[in-house]
Amino acid sequence: MKNVYEIFCERGFVEQVSDEILVRNLLKNEKITCYIGFDPTATSLHIGSLVPIMALVHMQKCGHRPIVLIGGGTGLIGDPSGKSEMRQFLTREDIDYNARCLQKQLSTYIDFKNNGAILLDNAEWLTGLNYIEFLRDIGRHFSVNKMLAAESYKMRLETGLNFIEFNYMLLQAYDFLYLFRNYDCVLQMGGNDQWGNMLAGSDLIRRIEGKNAYSMTFPLITTAHGRKMGKTEKGTVWLEEELTSPYDYYQFWINTDDADVERFLALFTFLPMDEIRLVKTLAGSRLNMAKAVLAFEATMISHGKDAALSAWKASAAAFGVKPVDLSILPSSPIPRIELSPDDSAICRILKSKEELERGIPAYELFYETNLCASKGEARRVIAQGGAYVNDRQIESFDEKIGMNHFLEGTKIFIRKGKKKYSIIERGE
Repeated sequence: MKNVYEIFCERGFVEQVSDEILVRNLLKNEKITCYIGFDPTATSLHIGSLVPIMALVHMQKCGHRPIVLIGGGTGLIGDPSGKSEMRQFLTREDIDYNARCLQKQLSTYIDFKNNGAILLDNAEWLTGLNYIEFLRDIGRHFSVNKMLAAESYKMRLETGLNFIEFNYMLLQAYDFLYLFRNYDCVLQMGGNDQWGNMLAGSDLIRRIEGKNAYSMTFPLITTAHGRKMGKTEKGTVWLEEELTSPYDYYQFWINTDDADVERFLALFTFLPMDEIRLVKTLAGSRLNMAKAVLAFEATMISHGKDAALSAWKASAAAFGVKPVDLSILPSSPIPRIELSPDDSAICRILKSKEELERGIPAYELFYETNLCASKGEARRVIAQGGAYVNDRQIESFDEKIGMNHFLEGTKIFIRKGKKKYSIIERGE
């Protein structure tokens, strides 16, 4: 089984990492606690927050413990990173309300039961700090010259950086120190615009505790046309369904640029990479099918399977979209064919490695998987050119189907006509 760092690398999550060899070995050999912070500047996160959310889910799936940190305290100041001007101040009441909304929203993605993940608000420890003690104990470890060299501050120096914002790096670094001390958190993750703040936290832990803590950033996602992820002509694409409906959410993803489909499938779904890599071979209507899978998977992750199915049906009805070919991203549960009441499932059959190495006559497989009512019918269908294996027409009724027919993965797809499919899976 791949460790989470390998998953991050192959899916395109890693932009920068401190002490890469140490982090790689740490995530391979130990189960750790990590954290990502989310600012409660609105009642909902948007699509631009999905990369860190998906990263936390991958961490949890691999046995690590994520901390989701709501910035109820730092939100009272505002992070200058990536901003050309100062944020508008929010009241404490607004921040608290937004924080409660985000806590509920993030529970959709991350399992907080049984201490498998932890949800915290940094207002718990930041709002009670004594300023003089904080300056003596924390502030003395920071070099003003080094802080001004950070990208998050350099950009703002041209338009004006006030003293309140200047303190943000100290507070974020203190968050990491607090989580290190109280929750054994050794890895902070976030967007690449946070790199300077994150390194400040790792450095603070080293100076005060004499121990190592690490930082990892994700790329700031833009589309193939250079637009910021999640920004459309209609405005921001929110994760909250009352702000962006599941149908509109689905439409955002299905309108993905051709050049972004493979990359977005890797980042924003959990489909196997051996299936995702095949998308680069698709074009035209088949690439549009891959976009439908991306839209379905992304909607299902954020809004649930029922909402994804409703959005898929509405989209298909509105635009006359063809059903997705079963050979395209086959692990997705997106509907593949128009099922009748009497045909509610696609047949799957498990074959042993020994059988597959010998090869199984095509007509026998078509009979065993109920694509044909008899072996005689299977012979006729194949002779008439109506039988396919992995979208290739079968030329002979006794053609051997076996190990050499597997796509990248563990499945073979056989088809009768245009809509009837069966799946052959490999056993031990």
